[in-house]
Amino acid sequence: MKELAGRLTALDPDAGAAVRVIAYFDRLAETRAGVEALVRGAAVLSGCPARLVDPERRVHVRVEPDGTRRDTDEPPDPAWPSTRLAPDGTAALWLERVGAASGVVDTGRAGSAPGVTETSRAGVTPGVANADHARAASQVGDTGRAGAASRAVDSDRAGVASPLGAPDRTAPAPGGVKTVRAGAASGLTETSRAGVTPGVANADRTRAASQAVDTGRAGAVSRVGHVGQARVASSVVDAVILERAAGVLRLVLDRTRGRVPADDPALVETLLDGTAPEAARLHAARRLGLDTTLPARALAPLHERPRVVPAGTETDAVGRLGVGPAVPVLELPRSWAEARTALRFTAEGTPQDPGPRVVHAEELGGIALLADLVVPGAEPPPDVRALETAAATTPWLPATLHAVAATTSLRAAATEINVHHSTLQDRLAHAEHLLGWPVRTPQGRLRLQLALAMRHLARPEP
Repeated sequence: MKELAGRLTALDPDAGAAVRVIAYFDRLAETRAGVEALVRGAAVLSGCPARLVDPERRVHVRVEPDGTRRDTDEPPDPAWPSTRLAPDGTAALWLERVGAASGVVDTGRAGSAPGVTETSRAGVTPGVANADHARAASQVGDTGRAGAASRAVDSDRAGVASPLGAPDRTAPAPGGVKTVRAGAASGLTETSRAGVTPGVANADRTRAASQAVDTGRAGAVSRVGHVGQARVASSVVDAVILERAAGVLRLVLDRTRGRVPADDPALVETLLDGTAPEAARLHAARRLGLDTTLPARALAPLHERPRVVPAGTETDAVGRLGVGPAVPVLELPRSWAEARTALRFTAEGTPQDPGPRVVHAEELGGIALLADLVVPGAEPPPDVRALETAAATTPWLPATLHAVAATTSLRAAATEINVHHSTLQDRLAHAEHLLGWPVRTPQGRLRLQLALAMRHLARPEP
């Protein structure tokens, strides 16, 4: 990677800078750097404040280009360069380009470029041989080559490197960036008060080069138009910084802060698999954002993937749904099995298939034992066959019988289906003739309730 970056820099400074950015964040990922360290790396490499905003996980991290964390409640400016951590997510990483709204920053005064500390009042092109010119170089990027922030500013003479141009032999510090006075180079070991690499010929060059960043395309200033002014613009290197940092941040947040429940089908499958090791199921629960010390429940939607939600979460079902009992996380396979059983008791909620669309396993009680007796898709019991035969010739029968079985009185049943009480009596007399047993006696009503439940259970497996 070092050799490739060197060759690319000779051909295209931006390409070389991009390769160094990739290598930098790869090293941070390998050392398992934290969220703040990654945002700090983006800030230092870009030469402007970087901000991570993740509303779902309630993570807000903002780091200045000198490595100092300084959070703010002000919302990000939509004009700033940014990228989402996931295409369909709300988390985003921003680079705060100071002065981007007007497009102009003052480089005639020291400290106008983000992350640059005042060392002189004159801005001249770096690479001069004397101390006066070296002190001034801290304010101006490599305007002759429009290089990126990763290049060393006149490294042959000043003997120092910018954040992206740090010697490869120095590994990046995953915990953050050491800033001494004005030194903002990420991953550089502090060797002097100015925070520069060894080999600086004199103190003047040390002060100048320790803060120099190439603002050609990736820094705050992309090109010098005339003395005292320059354009602020996003760059290819900015895009690489955002893309690589966002990728690593997404992995770190998923690993440390969890994710929204039911987000990962593979993790849900592991969590609901009773044959999986307990350690694997606990790991899956944490990755899904579940608190392993609190109960959760499994959900079995019809023709959809299973879901797991914390106990107490409202179920926003659109179709048929079986809801398992709230159990400890390690007992979720049992909750899943009972949720699938509850799904078999659900109905479409139509006149021909009346009944609840959402059934909680905890509310079934002993009726759930019927699920073991009635095989889905097999020959239904005699009472179910009688129901199906009667319903085939009497369209109003299923809804009427369900109202009788599910309400506390015949008057309530008549109100449920919006008919007069006398009309309901006539219908029930006809239904009893078709079924072959009374439905208005306690025993007959119980038989009707069991027949309706077995009718749902006899359907082919959903």
